This record gives sequence, structure tokens and C-alpha cells, in this order.
Amino acid sequence: MSDVPKAAPPVSGAASTVIAVLDDLRDESAELDQLVGELGDEEWAVHTPAVGWTIAHQVAHLAWTDQAALLAATDADAFAAHAVVAMKSPDTFVDDGAREGAALPPAELLARWRAGRDELQRVLRAAPAGARFPWYGPPMSAASVGTARLMETWAHAQDVADALGVHRVPTDRLRHVARIGVRARDYAYAVRGLTPPAEDFRVELVAPSGELWTFGEEGATQRVTGTALDFCLLATRRAHRDDLDLRAEGADADQWLGIAQAFAGPPGEGREASAGGGAA
Repeated sequence: MSDVPKAAPPVSGAASTVIAVLDDLRDESAELDQLVGELGDEEWAVHTPAVGWTIAHQVAHLAWTDQAALLAATDADAFAAHAVVAMKSPDTFVDDGAREGAALPPAELLARWRAGRDELQRVLRAAPAGARFPWYGPPMSAASVGTARLMETWAHAQDVADALGVHRVPTDRLRHVARIGVRARDYAYAVRGLTPPAEDFRVELVAPSGELWTFGEEGATQRVTGTALDFCLLATRRAHRDDLDLRAEGADADQWLGIAQAFAGPPGEGREASAGGGAA
């Protein structure tokens, strides 16, 4: 299991934000570790809802991306060289990395993921205030790197849980995933060659704790409401809209719910609706 410290000295301002994000990332990773840590070798080969990806592929992808983030945070020149190579095959480099890691013995893959995520935690916690790190898109702060890693960890853990038939209890760590999903609204349009609406949207989501999370201007005519869990499943494309309890008011908001995504890159195939499904 992770040996990242469970507590940190009191801090304030931007540094406290980074620590809060990284604490949530540590806990999200630990939850996935509980799912895979005791699996037998045969179970690592179980297929997940992501076409062509086993549980091993899911963990290998997280380990690969942690290593890429670690490289970006410690050696910008080396990451730039890596990015040049990756961009030569933009449609396959992610799958290639997952496939390479999935070929490892499960115990070795698990150890690699644990070591990489712990080292990334240490580096991000020690990063100078205001530091920004290169990425495949715009540079990111330590908090943004941690938030992106949490979003991916949660989404790929959902694939693992679905493959194992395990129900996960949602937590308020989903606020990070929801925030990315909302902020990535215009990207979801752009990646499909569409023009984003000029008007801001209002998004109101009920957190697992019962708290109401709000984004955007209160009086906006384009509105999305529902649970944070369903919005995060939609934005990470881990469930079909027809199976989720999300409501749109306005044509633009309705269109967005059909294309929302919280991650960079092609949207992929997404999930099919369940037979006879549909949320109330």
C-alpha cells in the first residue's frame, strides 16, 4: 500500500489547496488499491468495460501516466523529448503504454504503480509555490496535476469496479472530477469541431454528502442539474446519459450533456445504454 504520509503541517493559501488535492488523490488511489491489491493473476486479466482493456491495462495506464507526470515535474527537457515521440502517434501512444505495462507480471505492475504514485506525491508536495509543469497541452500547476490524476484514478477505478461487480460508495472527492467536467465544457465542443456556446451555463450538483455544488451564474438560462456522481460518470464517459439522472434546461445545455467529457483527447466510444435503461 501507499506509504505517503497521512498528515501534513498546517499551511494556508495556495499551498493548502495543493495539499488538500493531493490528500484526496492519495485516498482515491488507496481505494483502487484495495480493489486490486489482493487479486489473483487470473483476475488481472478480466476484461473491463473499456474495449480491449483488462484490469491490468487500467492500472498500467495509471502507472504510465503517473510516470509521465513525474517526468514533467522533475525534468522538463526530458518530458519535452518524450512528448515529441508521443505526438508522433497521438491516437495510439496511450494504448501502447497501457499494453506495455499490462504485459508485466501483476505483482511487478502493482509495485510499479504504487512506487510511481508515491513518488509523484512527494514531488508535487515539495514543488515551489507557483511552479508550473509541461504537459501534452497547456502547462499545469501542482494542484492541476493532482486534480487530473485524481479524475483519471477515479474513472479507471470505476472500470475496475464494474469489471469485478463491485459497488463503490461515492465520496465528496468527486468535487474535483465535477470541477474538471464543468471547466472542460468548451474543450468538449472543440474536440468535436463544434463552436462552444457563448453563454455561461449554470450547473447544480448534489454531492454524496448532500451538499449542493454550484458552478456558473445563478441566473443563467442554460442549466444542468442532478447528482455529482451521475455528472462525473457522464463527464468521464463511464455511463450513458440515458442511464443517469441529469436534467438539462435549454437546447445548449442539452447538447452539452450529449458530448461532455472531463479528459483530454478523443472522446472514444463511451458506454452503451443499459437494456431498457433510462433514469427517471
